[in-house]
Amino acid sequence: MSTWFITGASRGFGLEIARQVLERGDSVVATARNTQGVEKDLSRYGDRVLAVALDVTDESRARAAVEAALGAFGSIDVLVNNAGRGLLGAVEETSDAALRAVYETNVFGLANVTRAVLPVMRRQRSGRILNLSSIGGFRGAPGFGVYCSTKFAVEGLSEAMHGELAPLGIRVTIVEPGYFRTDFLDATSLHTEGQVISDYAATAGAVRDAVPGLNHDQPGDPVKGAAAMLVLADADNPPLRAQLGSDCVAAMDGKIAQLREESDAWRELSLSTDHDDTKSQA
Repeated sequence: MSTWFITGASRGFGLEIARQVLERGDSVVATARNTQGVEKDLSRYGDRVLAVALDVTDESRARAAVEAALGAFGSIDVLVNNAGRGLLGAVEETSDAALRAVYETNVFGLANVTRAVLPVMRRQRSGRILNLSSIGGFRGAPGFGVYCSTKFAVEGLSEAMHGELAPLGIRVTIVEPGYFRTDFLDATSLHTEGQVISDYAATAGAVRDAVPGLNHDQPGDPVKGAAAMLVLADADNPPLRAQLGSDCVAAMDGKIAQLREESDAWRELSLSTDHDDTKSQA
């Protein structure tokens, strides 16, 4: 039986992952800023679930949550960094306070929890980490520039940790969901900036106008997405990155093709910048 530590477990992917993990007999430390939803939805699983109030932006609370997990279950085998928040607006429209708030949760919060859990996994010489990125983690989009930038940061941190932790028996996977029918586009998860600049009406503004019509009509099924994450956590040789959803796969294919086309077009300039005595590795 494994112990899972899940952030943002009160709704969406976090809650669904917790349900599926408990259904198969594992234990869950379900963390959320407000644990009422967790306690209501998961109480039937008895002492195999521990609900812990956690704001991931508070490093001391993250350490305390890990200590509570160890006190209840003795180990942490899988960490799911799921807690996050969105921000909709052109980069110029975004206030400094709003930008920093998204980074505090999506980047610094993820780092807080990971640093708190890693000493446990290093002692065990085993563990799995699933870091929730996004379709926006490898493809920036108008209107979601700040949010996408946080997920680019998550991918950079995760890729480095993948190399650092693999020799210690700890595997890191970046999960890149497309658009799923969670409440991510609800006002409780997605903050929309109030400043509107008319010059962005055809780009970020068009995205802002389209979002209400997309909410709860996304192509991805959260139950199937959560099941896929369990498969990734159980895999003997998990991938560094895993795309979830047909929209995410299509976006990845398009980005790879665009990168190759651009690289080929500008290759001569790229290679021209080495010192003359440098042997080309191309």
